[in-house]
Amino acid sequence: MVQRDVLLQATPILLFLLLFATSHGELDSNVLLKFKASLENTAALANWTVSKPPCNGWKGVLCDRGHVWGLQLENMGLHGVIDVETLAKLPNLRSVSFKNNDFKGSLPNLTLHGALKTVFLSNNKFSGEIPDNAFYGMRSLKKLHLANNKFSGHIPATLATVPRLVELALEDNEFEGEIPNFQQQGLIKFNVSNNRLAGQIPQVLSRLHASSFSGNKELCGAPLESCSANNDESFQHLFPETTIGVVAGAALVSLLEVCIFLMCRKKQQGGIPELNQMERGSPELNRMERGSPELNQMVRSTGSASPEGGKPSVRLLTFLKEETERFDMQELLKSSAEILSSSVFGSTYKAGLKGKKMTVKRFKHMNQLSKEDFNEHMRRLGRINHRNVHPILAFYYKKEEKLFVADFVHNGNIATPRHGNQSLEWRTRLKIVKGVAKGLLYLHNELPSLTPAHGHLKASNVLLDADFNPLLTDYGLIPILKKDHAKHHMIAYKSPEYKETAKLTKKTDVWCFGHLILEILTGRSSVIDQQPDVDVATWLKTSGTSASVFDQEMAVMGDMMKLLKIGLSCCQANLERRPEIKEVVEMVEEIKDKEFNDDFVSSYASESDMRSSRG
Repeated sequence: MVQRDVLLQATPILLFLLLFATSHGELDSNVLLKFKASLENTAALANWTVSKPPCNGWKGVLCDRGHVWGLQLENMGLHGVIDVETLAKLPNLRSVSFKNNDFKGSLPNLTLHGALKTVFLSNNKFSGEIPDNAFYGMRSLKKLHLANNKFSGHIPATLATVPRLVELALEDNEFEGEIPNFQQQGLIKFNVSNNRLAGQIPQVLSRLHASSFSGNKELCGAPLESCSANNDESFQHLFPETTIGVVAGAALVSLLEVCIFLMCRKKQQGGIPELNQMERGSPELNRMERGSPELNQMVRSTGSASPEGGKPSVRLLTFLKEETERFDMQELLKSSAEILSSSVFGSTYKAGLKGKKMTVKRFKHMNQLSKEDFNEHMRRLGRINHRNVHPILAFYYKKEEKLFVADFVHNGNIATPRHGNQSLEWRTRLKIVKGVAKGLLYLHNELPSLTPAHGHLKASNVLLDADFNPLLTDYGLIPILKKDHAKHHMIAYKSPEYKETAKLTKKTDVWCFGHLILEILTGRSSVIDQQPDVDVATWLKTSGTSASVFDQEMAVMGDMMKLLKIGLSCCQANLERRPEIKEVVEMVEEIKDKEFNDDFVSSYASESDMRSSRG
């Protein structure tokens, strides 16, 4: 009886809370739908409808106890207006992320929602100056990321007064002038690299790593060089004769260094034939090419003094991932390095840096794309985020050559174990095929305007991580490579459609993938590389029976035959009969990675049956 009385007394309260939660959800949905209307290209938000509340699966909506507290609308191709005034009607909203989209124009007025704690707007196309009062009153703001945009002018002074700020990312913009006098002791992540800042670094920030300030030639003070040293160097501008002497002397020293370098090079050429055939680039990169264990003695930059008579300019790396620990070109060049491989597009090195191993790829056959257009293309590639695609962490631009930096993958590429002593069991090979298919489909979805999205899919461009998950690499190169060179060496340009029509299609990647499937099944080198004028059917027939086509390390037959048929369908010369990559993924996914026993294999089919099926 007592329990019933308590329940009756509690019922009005429960009903009130239920009604409040329902009305609040409706209010949130109305606000978000109004906000959606201010955006453009909202296909990714198709499930934002009134048929269900926002906290019941709306894409990118984060909730807690039925209330919207965050919006994570990243990598969606959104543009238009970020209507902060409408978002301010969500009283529990504390976090917004619009990273990796296409928003343009000035910074939204964030003070309209002063309760925000985290704001991520990196990797967009925002531009213009930010008013000094842009962050006035935002006492809750903890994390602000505005990297990789085109903001200009001074860093807003009110940022230095935000009391709870712990992360600030402003790198890769066009900010100028001095850094405001930040006093927040809790500021643990701070990056203003690759801007146009000048003057002394505030004392509170001197404890940070030098990479947080790299790419700002006129910044000084700890952790960079002292401002007094910079003043002594600039003092030479008052004495033109002295400046000329310094420049001439530095040039002479550089000339002697280059001569000594070339003499040593000439002596070594007999022992390293693969380097003798390489095109010569900048001195420091050529020395890296020799696999030098220590690079700290190399000639810096162009090997000449700066116009001010000071130190030579330091080449800058552009980072594509916010979470990547920053380092500058000088640190990279001083790291231990060894050459891993040389290809028709350049060389690949393994570098030890800050306790971890990195892969550095040097490309020498890039086209004459402008620096701005090249950077834009790299930013597109930098947004790639998939478990089966190897991410590019940073790059370096020079007119004659480019560097790509990525994490080192210890198991190498699938060409290595396939042709070496290490054999891959059937389940591992099927896992690789499935991962490659998913990675390829992802690239086609993320790079819809790029035809084909990969363009150079082959065994050596599929890496294997510690668990033998495949990682696609060397993707998205077609727009930035010299076409004449690419036509002779890239797999896509060897496809039937290019031979017949001189055009590539999205199905060209499917054709490349089909040949890769055959490589993985047979353990043999690609017919494209070995016999480019021989069709797949002829290549298979030269192997004898269907049984002998398969790598003898694999003791299964049924699903191997299914995968063989998929590979052959991908290799069809007729574009209309060749499947789309989405269909290929569905077909491959239907093959289960179950184990087979010898009894199943022996009872599958006789050799004569397999011969007839081949015909």
